[in-house]
Amino acid sequence: MPEAAPLDRAALVAAAGETIRHGSKSFHAASRLFDRQARERAWLLYSWCRHCDDVCDGQVLGGAGRTGPLGAVEELHAKTHRALAGERTGEMPFDALAVVAHECAIPHRFVFDHLAGFALDEDGWRPSDEAELVTYCYHVAGAVGCMMAVAMGVPAEDEDTLARASDLGIAFQLSNIARDIGEDQAAGRCYLPASWLEEAGLNPADPMRPEGREGLVRIVARLVELGNRYEESALAGVRKLPFRSRWAILAAAGIYGGIGRRVAALGASAWDQRVVIRRRRKLITIVSALRGALAA
Repeated sequence: MPEAAPLDRAALVAAAGETIRHGSKSFHAASRLFDRQARERAWLLYSWCRHCDDVCDGQVLGGAGRTGPLGAVEELHAKTHRALAGERTGEMPFDALAVVAHECAIPHRFVFDHLAGFALDEDGWRPSDEAELVTYCYHVAGAVGCMMAVAMGVPAEDEDTLARASDLGIAFQLSNIARDIGEDQAAGRCYLPASWLEEAGLNPADPMRPEGREGLVRIVARLVELGNRYEESALAGVRKLPFRSRWAILAAAGIYGGIGRRVAALGASAWDQRVVIRRRRKLITIVSALRGALAA
């Protein structure tokens, strides 16, 4: 059966925009602050990242899921290699990656570092300590931060700024882990370090058990504090970004960081329902980010 004809760039951007609008309300809100070029490139890159995540988690646009089919990461590798070689696949996420990677000369190591995170999940990996947790967060989110930074115009050789972008991705992922402990447990996963769980007297297979909730709250406070440190480190690099990119990144940091901080503030009730940042709070964060971007 012949492959579908590749979409043109405008169609790819439109499709990617729909993907981010439904797949991440928080990042979509922040991305609208970019100038047009940076926004389109962020959407194109996001669409590939979202697709990989969905395939590996057996979900649609971040919805409920468990695990994808065996060999999913291998297939993603093959299609990603084709896209980075300039070959059109006829599949929107890979054609979108091909466009943005070519336009911005995104280092391929970041692309495959990201896929390595999905391979860890496919293998049923769990972190034993904080260092392993941070390494995982780099793969699934820090590498994305590096790619996004290059898409915003950061030179690939500016290692310091890319390290700060990686820190921000790590901070985002730590917030997500704090919020999603219950969902991860339902999917048979646990990203809380085994050493932390042991110290708290919790079973890695059931960290959500009611009688262990006090220990879980302490672990989450530790997780969020670690995320705050990475966020603080990341924000030292925003002054090197163009104004509108600086504004967007500060807004995203406030929104995602707010998720983790809200989880920590809720204590034992944090997982009674999914923690989200409401529209009014997002608007307040965006205004605050504007002040920060002007002052940077």
